[in-house]
Amino acid sequence: MNKSLVGQRIGFVGLGNMGAPMARHLHAAGATLFVWNRSQAARVVAESLGMTVVPTLPELSQAIGPGVICLNLTTTEVVEATVFGEGGLHERIDPAAMIIDFGTTGVPATKRFAERVPWVDAPVSGGQVGAESATLSIMVGGSEIAVLRAWPILSTVGRRITHVGPVGSGQVTKLANQLIVAQTIDAVALALRLAELSGVSPSAAREAMLGGFADSRILDLHGDRMVRRDFVAGGRAELQLKDVRLIAEQAEAVGLHSPTLDNSLSRWEELVLARRKGHLDHSGLFTLYE
Repeated sequence: MNKSLVGQRIGFVGLGNMGAPMARHLHAAGATLFVWNRSQAARVVAESLGMTVVPTLPELSQAIGPGVICLNLTTTEVVEATVFGEGGLHERIDPAAMIIDFGTTGVPATKRFAERVPWVDAPVSGGQVGAESATLSIMVGGSEIAVLRAWPILSTVGRRITHVGPVGSGQVTKLANQLIVAQTIDAVALALRLAELSGVSPSAAREAMLGGFADSRILDLHGDRMVRRDFVAGGRAELQLKDVRLIAEQAEAVGLHSPTLDNSLSRWEELVLARRKGHLDHSGLFTLYE
């Protein structure tokens, strides 16, 4: 059994679909885990597993001392409020403490945050399945020293870990990843609906394409959900829209313009805003073509 984190005091904020299994892996590896989450249900589960639930964010900082605090939160605004807002972690954070941000957070904001607190941006890919199995791909930005310090935690929750550059580089790489994801989900949805409308079983078409050049985890996992019309959220569509907006902002900042990116943004905005289906799994983009 992996006990690589015995003796480490680790904080974890954000026990959602991704954060909860990641926290469990850290706890199972021997870390003394202090957790905070907005909703009561997740706190109850964490406590039942032996984690220490703290009532406030400043108290979590105090409990960790010079240790590491992990974040798995939804938006840049939530990250900023959690760390630097009123009642946030910063109120009692130790100057030697370090934050690992596992979420997808804006690049300029990440660089600002790192000027105030030791910071590693480590956004993940692999979805809830990867979080549950500790096989996430992790794109890491930070100094060599900070990443070395973070490595035992990263290697506990992920399998493929790549240090891509200084602070912010992990977020840039995650946005590139999400660009591929967002547009591939659209392509798979369109392809399966094309097959269906043409009188070919979308299930059979998907099976035929698996293993060819069109094969991908999205065709495999999300394609299966599209065929079964099972859009119970693993990764919510509203969060995919948030990521596509961050992609568009970053592309604009570096002078990169693309009609395919514009189209992708409009597709996700239609699903989430016009059709009010942001609660669906992001494979629910398929419903635009029904």
